Amino acid sequence: MVGITSVGIYVPTYRLSRDEIAKAWGTRSLGGEKAVANCDEDSVTMAVAAVLDCLSGNQERIDGLSFATTTAPYKEKQGAAIVAAAVDLVRESRTADCTNSLRAATTAMNAAIDSVSSGSARNVVVTASDCRIGAPKGDFEMELGDGAAAVIIGSSDVIASVEGTYSVFDEFTGVWRSDEDTFVRSAEQRFVNTEGYVRTVQEAVSGLMEKYKLTPKEFSKAVFYAPDAKSHANLARSLGFDPKTQVQDTLFNTIGNTGAAAPMIMLAGALEKASPGDRILLASYGDGSDVFIFNVTENIDKIQCRPSLKECLARKKYINYVKYASWRGLIEIEASRRPSPPTPAAPCLWRERESILTLYGVKCRNCGTVQYPPARVCTTCQAKDNFEKYKFSDKRGQIFTYSIDYLAVTSDPPGINAVIDFDGGGRMQCELTDCTPEDIGIGIPVEMTFRQLYQSGGIHNYFWKARPIK
Repeated sequence: MVGITSVGIYVPTYRLSRDEIAKAWGTRSLGGEKAVANCDEDSVTMAVAAVLDCLSGNQERIDGLSFATTTAPYKEKQGAAIVAAAVDLVRESRTADCTNSLRAATTAMNAAIDSVSSGSARNVVVTASDCRIGAPKGDFEMELGDGAAAVIIGSSDVIASVEGTYSVFDEFTGVWRSDEDTFVRSAEQRFVNTEGYVRTVQEAVSGLMEKYKLTPKEFSKAVFYAPDAKSHANLARSLGFDPKTQVQDTLFNTIGNTGAAAPMIMLAGALEKASPGDRILLASYGDGSDVFIFNVTENIDKIQCRPSLKECLARKKYINYVKYASWRGLIEIEASRRPSPPTPAAPCLWRERESILTLYGVKCRNCGTVQYPPARVCTTCQAKDNFEKYKFSDKRGQIFTYSIDYLAVTSDPPGINAVIDFDGGGRMQCELTDCTPEDIGIGIPVEMTFRQLYQSGGIHNYFWKARPIK
């Protein structure tokens, strides 16, 4: 039996009300709000958070990872390798990027299902993450939100088995971005939705129903990608599904259209409320459609999705439009009057990759002292070169002391730096994120999160920051 064995989700802390966008431009609001990635987040950092939620500390059983996105930070460098390093997968893991399509996530899921079914892999993580930008004052600025999700495809302890799949491709220029484009482009909306989205997904879902001799009434829940709420409701009705009882919420009014990640985020929400024996339909869209039938097993009670989608949606802070625009580079603000940060040196990034990407320190074999960064001499007993690796990224701690820097080189001043005392020992200095000076104090509990420090020379300088535990 091949199927999903675990799920994970990540929704950024920050929200931007669509009324706030409308107020900034004097236009009509679509209502609701959208999730906004922090200025130190991108598709890679959100994918890391979703994968860690999905793995729950079981990295050793994974032998493959696929990263699906339309907003990869590099055009020539594998994002999946960064994610795999950050979550501490074994070096023999197969990694792959699946990009340039809104159905990249389901394309990667199909590949993972085939790999596990054939025996070439045991457990493959598929993570989808997107952080698309809509042009100011346009509909996409209102609609597009940020988020990530992950699933493990395996053959043991399956919570939702794959009962069937069906795919069609469709060469259709509806929504696109070229190498030179910052913002999503689109043809006329009615044409895109009618001749692209609705027609293609109808064809794919109808083909699946015919192939497996099923009807809409035999599904407990239907999960459809949709560009907007209206198109989603129209498609559901045209296919014979009851929008009120059978169709999973698109989350359009709470986090927005999360692109390649949307189908998987909605699937995670459906699985959280599923019962053994439920049949779930999943359909994606993007130059075609992939459709899946999942059958929920008795293992659903073991689902590893913490925090739940409901909890993720509840954890939020609101920002205004000016802050959003500055985070996304839509407006230019005065730079800090300090020297620009240096371009990270490739030899240093390679040499210190475990301490940087996975946050490994060391533990003294002689006295048990743990310390970061790694060193050759123990700070307690002065034993030399007698250490084992010790991971800090999965440890929690408390703020020992902190400073607030209003002149720091940061996209969101002031910069907040802290010294963290970890549970179980060890201390390190790092930046804080997802908080304001009012949120912090001595003794506040924190956890580590993978973020971007800055960009220089075309290099995304990733590291770990601390954030207050909600």
